[in-house]
Amino acid sequence: MSKRIPSVMAAALGVLVAVSSAPAQTTTLTMSSWVSPQHHLTANVLQGWANEVEKATGGRVKFTMLPKHPSAPPGTFDAVRDGLVDLSYVTASYTPARHILPLMAELPGAGDTALANSVAYSRIHWKYFQKVGEYKGVKLLGVFTHGPGQMFTKKPVNGIADVQGLKIRTGGGIAEQVGKALGASAFVKPAPESYELLSSGVADGVFFPLESIISFKLDTVLEQATLFPGGMYSSSFGFFMNEDKWNKLPKQDQEAIEKISGEHIARLAGKSWDEADAKGLEALKKSGVKIVQAGPAFVAEVKKRSAPIVDDWITKASAKGVDAAKILKEFHEELKKAAAGK
Repeated sequence: MSKRIPSVMAAALGVLVAVSSAPAQTTTLTMSSWVSPQHHLTANVLQGWANEVEKATGGRVKFTMLPKHPSAPPGTFDAVRDGLVDLSYVTASYTPARHILPLMAELPGAGDTALANSVAYSRIHWKYFQKVGEYKGVKLLGVFTHGPGQMFTKKPVNGIADVQGLKIRTGGGIAEQVGKALGASAFVKPAPESYELLSSGVADGVFFPLESIISFKLDTVLEQATLFPGGMYSSSFGFFMNEDKWNKLPKQDQEAIEKISGEHIARLAGKSWDEADAKGLEALKKSGVKIVQAGPAFVAEVKKRSAPIVDDWITKASAKGVDAAKILKEFHEELKKAAAGK
């Protein structure tokens, strides 16, 4: 019997070696984007983050891009929740009835950069908004905003009188409300449809961050860009994953992914958007589109007409059980910190 012990131990040791040397199981998940493969949201934010996940998990979690987004852009939340795709992102503007709290980051009077806005919004979201559950049904990984939203038109705009009745495409949410408050005939359509809307005359202009004009090749169908300090609005985004797929990941992989989520995603997206906006401005200067800085009277009028929109958000957000006025004030404090690099 004593002679069998070493052989049994050797056999057991062999099994352990075989197990430890076996390759770790790889989980391959799907992702998709509703803008082009070249757009920075696809190439830098979605694909960039997916690459970080693969590295952080030692190759155990990988993402593969679907050749086509499985829904219209406003249906992205449902597509991820229902498992048509495992990872994506979408602006809350497309679903303003479902996502009320994220519209805080879209209100006029935010910061001058997507980075500052995204970081400040991320801090507020995870501190106050996440527990309310407006992203229930998916695993929310991060939130961010685009750069300051500006006005682009097919005709000159020098003041509030020139905006009256203009047919302006917006992404919905606060941008649509601002457009209507200014006297424009604002309507909602997904961003990728903008070129056709402008070229066909359905739209007289668009509300967008600077990068979008080049990303969607709109410089050939626009005459003027009217720029406001800090923009007239922004758009807030959720970046999320199918909850069932998340729950099936090993705990060590969940922990590795969490470390590169939250504010990390806000910084990744914010930096990417600021770089894209800078390139957009340079390309806009070369395109022949006239760039006009909104005058003090125009800026003041926009602020005055937008004030009720801020009050309306406070009322609706307060109905969700949060101290909206206090939180909005704290958001502006966080904007200053983020702009100062804190």
